[in-house]
Amino acid sequence: MRATNKPPTRPLPPNIVVPRIYRRHPVVFAVLVLLAAGAVVDRVCGRRQSDDYTRYHNHIFTVVKVVDGDTFDIDLPDSEHDTTRIRLWGVDTPEVAGSRSGAMHFGPEASAFAKRALAGQLVRIELSPTKTRGLYGRLLAYAHLVPHGESFNELLIEHGWAYADWRFPHPLKRRYKDLEKRARRQGVGLWAEVELKLMPPWRQRMEQAFEEE
Repeated sequence: MRATNKPPTRPLPPNIVVPRIYRRHPVVFAVLVLLAAGAVVDRVCGRRQSDDYTRYHNHIFTVVKVVDGDTFDIDLPDSEHDTTRIRLWGVDTPEVAGSRSGAMHFGPEASAFAKRALAGQLVRIELSPTKTRGLYGRLLAYAHLVPHGESFNELLIEHGWAYADWRFPHPLKRRYKDLEKRARRQGVGLWAEVELKLMPPWRQRMEQAFEEE
């Protein structure tokens, strides 16, 4: 018998029966399995997004902890956590000491501003109807200060505490880019002294790309 280098085929569990047509066309079978798995993931994500919208959208909460300029916790349990972590949609404040990237230009100032404005205060949370969660499972949100309703996301950009984050689509992306252009022209906040090398890595790449066009 001629030797073969093919690895042994792992048998399917005894309760799984694969139709003959798929045994003859394993690639087709694999594609169908992936599509089915994707459909399950979509249903789970869709259900969680619907739950998020019901629990958070247009509700008012107390800010119990400010992590940095664009991240804070509110007083509603989330899964196994006692609070819900909010990541502000469409803005990116410079990092502070202790983060993975280390302290960046204007990071401490942005974080201090957020703590003064948010710690212990009431905020109204607004969600996008198309996406509610981001990296690490944080809730993506627009935060409005109570009682007057100012958008904290927009305040960060208007006064130069944050960059408009262009990396991901969201409903107010164009507006945030326009607000940033105005802040940059006026030289407010971080725009007073920032240089390309002082920007976050993602923003450096985008700035360089625009220069090359």
